[in-house]
Amino acid sequence: MPLTLSRTRSILEEISHHPVKKLGQNFLIDGNIVKKSLSYATLSPHDTIVEIGPGLGTLTQSLLESGAKVYAIEKDPSLLGYLQRTLVHKFAPHFFLLEGDALESPVAGLDTSTVKNFKIVANLPYAISTPWMELVLRTKLPDCLVLMLQKETADRFMAKSHTKAYGPISIFLQSAYNLISVHTVSKGCFYPVPKIDSTLLYLQKKKQPYLFDTEQKGFIRHWFTQRRKQLNGLVSSSPRGREWLLTCQSSGLCTFARPEEVPIPLWQKL
Repeated sequence: MPLTLSRTRSILEEISHHPVKKLGQNFLIDGNIVKKSLSYATLSPHDTIVEIGPGLGTLTQSLLESGAKVYAIEKDPSLLGYLQRTLVHKFAPHFFLLEGDALESPVAGLDTSTVKNFKIVANLPYAISTPWMELVLRTKLPDCLVLMLQKETADRFMAKSHTKAYGPISIFLQSAYNLISVHTVSKGCFYPVPKIDSTLLYLQKKKQPYLFDTEQKGFIRHWFTQRRKQLNGLVSSSPRGREWLLTCQSSGLCTFARPEEVPIPLWQKL
């Protein structure tokens, strides 16, 4: 059963833990949001799930009760200790809990070479959301992602061209995943209450996901550091860039366009 506000505060007091702001420790206290996450993930006992930052385990326990195997990574030692005492033994051998940084182990220690499919269900800390997502896109891709994100991060992930939020992570993520559903989550669903609302995204891997190589990503990131500069000026020193610009022109894009105006299919032709 998801933790209520009173129960969450009680547990934190019991373990003498004060939420750490820099780790994005805002604990989910709304059971309806947990249910929605589970419905998006369509869990079965045959599933393998990765969770980032399980915290006090309100989502974790619901994932485990579905019968799925759960691989989770938690950085905070006091929360890790609480999870070990309350969930690890109870749900062994289906719960694998790793102490560490998700930027060093983005799929919580799961050996992706031994599983055919897996899913990620997570309430992501704001500070690591984008770099973590880029790391995931370098691994064996999960079948689906059910992610709780701060609203501005979710906006960047799913931004379209011609918008201020559109950037490299929008291009990389949307080339591999389709947005299936989006749900706004009030900041009042968390304790402590964050400053802004969150968004629950349900993303499904495309039948033919497109993954950019390191060189392409470097070009794209560089050009977006000068996002208001016109393409014909940006690519003047790059032979590959000039060739790509001709492709853009043949697709009807003006050479005076800026990086934020280039749609994702044209970036894939880079």
